[in-house]
Amino acid sequence: MSEQIVVFGYGPVGKAAVERLHAQGRQVRVAQRSRPAELPDGVDFVACDVLQAGQVMRIVAGADQVVVTIGFAYDGEVWRQSWPLAMSNLLAACEVAGARMVFLDNLYMYGPQDTPLREDTPLTSFGAKPAVRAEITRQWMAAATAGRVRVAALRAPDFYGPGVGLSHIGDVGFGAIARGKRAFLIAPPDMPHDFAYVPDVGRAIVSLLDATDDAFGQVWHMPSAPTLTPRQILEIGARAIGMTPKISALPLWLLPAIGLFVPLLRGMVEMRFQWDRPYHVDAAKFKARFWSDVTPFEVGAAATARAFKAAAAGKGSVTP
Repeated sequence: MSEQIVVFGYGPVGKAAVERLHAQGRQVRVAQRSRPAELPDGVDFVACDVLQAGQVMRIVAGADQVVVTIGFAYDGEVWRQSWPLAMSNLLAACEVAGARMVFLDNLYMYGPQDTPLREDTPLTSFGAKPAVRAEITRQWMAAATAGRVRVAALRAPDFYGPGVGLSHIGDVGFGAIARGKRAFLIAPPDMPHDFAYVPDVGRAIVSLLDATDDAFGQVWHMPSAPTLTPRQILEIGARAIGMTPKISALPLWLLPAIGLFVPLLRGMVEMRFQWDRPYHVDAAKFKARFWSDVTPFEVGAAATARAFKAAAAGKGSVTP
């Protein structure tokens, strides 16, 4: 009987992982609240609210592996209420089914740091959203240490890629440039910052799915192309579509004031530490175990810019 894989969440990364698995001829099912607009032929879908334990238990039953790429509204209180419950439901379902879980995570749980982030960087109690990510990390680590569940966490920095609209350099960056507009970033354009290319992240998830059990019960950092600034990345993309970019940015010190009126920016206030200093991710561990040939920005940024240009011309689409 063939392996059964359930992917919770069909955002850009979930989609990238599903497409890679489907191309390999593997049996995969997508689970989230509503059916995606586009699914590859042969990929099953089942409606599921990860906050409902019974639904999660039913969908994971019979699965061999589970991929978690879900997200919640960018609000600290929503995260406090939703993430621990979702993690509890997923861990319980995987335990009963005996399924392994690959969890796509971010890097918030380390809090403010001035050196490259490593897998052994201590967990933080700073802020609302970083503290929640630390809490759910302790949840799955405790379950894994107790031998209840096999979990591997892939921690990735900010994303970018074709069709990735909700990115610090997505629609407000590549998208604006493709439309002949000024890019307006909510981050300093000249601060070095690691970005992960979404197709690479999908590939990394599949690498963990294919790994032996000794790769589980631990954290892996997603490798990225050599660090550049947002401006440099956008300039590479702009050249690929024959554009000269104009780039502006919101000063970080204005975030608290503007956040009073814009909920999304309000949620970013406590995350300024990711942008007020160079942001580097040490992924040596992953590279040593799996692969290191990540997509260079000369390829990834060019492909991203072309995708946004095609969308602007009505020849494609950009998803959140």
